[in-house]
Amino acid sequence: MLWIVTRNHQEMFSRCRKMSVMDITKIFSLLRPKEEEEELAEVRELHLAVVMDNPDYLQSLLLEDKYQQLINSRSGWGVPVTPLRLAASKGSLECLKILLANGAEVDILDVKAQTPLFTAVSAGHYDCVKELLKAGASPSGSVYNNCSPVLAAARDGKTNILQELLQYGAEANVRSRLPEWSANYTTCTGPLYLSAVYEHLECFRTLLLNGADPDYNCTDQTLLGRIKNPKTVLDICLKHECRIPFVKLLIDFGANVYLPDLQSKTFPNDEALELLLRERVCPRSLMSQSRLAIRKLLREAGTIHLIGQLQIPQTMLRYLQHQTAAK
Repeated sequence: MLWIVTRNHQEMFSRCRKMSVMDITKIFSLLRPKEEEEELAEVRELHLAVVMDNPDYLQSLLLEDKYQQLINSRSGWGVPVTPLRLAASKGSLECLKILLANGAEVDILDVKAQTPLFTAVSAGHYDCVKELLKAGASPSGSVYNNCSPVLAAARDGKTNILQELLQYGAEANVRSRLPEWSANYTTCTGPLYLSAVYEHLECFRTLLLNGADPDYNCTDQTLLGRIKNPKTVLDICLKHECRIPFVKLLIDFGANVYLPDLQSKTFPNDEALELLLRERVCPRSLMSQSRLAIRKLLREAGTIHLIGQLQIPQTMLRYLQHQTAAK
């Protein structure tokens, strides 16, 4: 009897192996209620309008209540997504505008906890990023996602997108959302670290102009206190042979040149190492002192992003140098 059951199972498995994906799809479609199948067809119609990048067709669909009610419904193989998420990933700007105007949820998450904004940033669609931010999308992305739009933009060297995110309030000292036990890695995953490792100088400069901490790219003193030997941004620049402009920018923006341990390590970039050693011996330059003082004033006034646009008079430079020396 046991042999018969086993044989029957073998025959059943053999028939299943011969079935195509289309056959399986048909079987599942028969099991669905008719109403659900119709709803899925309508959701697919919305997705098709976005895939074809046909805003006129999309607008005509959304004039009907049944499509309007399905505007935040997910569909598709693999990772089911909403029409807005699809428009953001494809860069279909006009479709994206229509969906937002018809009430699409701007920060709706997919199964990976990615927002439409995060998808647009990852795909490099600047116009879609601007439109989503204008519609109220969170520039920080989702708290349930380990990555964030700022980290993605810094890693990929998308300076214009990074600047847009920062102007809408994104944090320049953001870090990957990793578990507490991985604190050593967490401090080395800020956007300043990423833009240095991938050699995106303009992203690096933009982050510093917008208040990124030049030492650890982190302002959480509690977190830093739990780490035995945290790596500074200067450490990473020296280790990864970053070009001299990266090191110069960190020095200009007040990085502590005494933090990196230069005695127990060897660094491949001799020129950057020599620059750092000179800074340890010689007093900081007039321009560096002045930038630090002005940066502090702008941060207190909430206008740190204006520093790159300033034309600093020589009289102010001398005054700030005198003030710094007096302290």
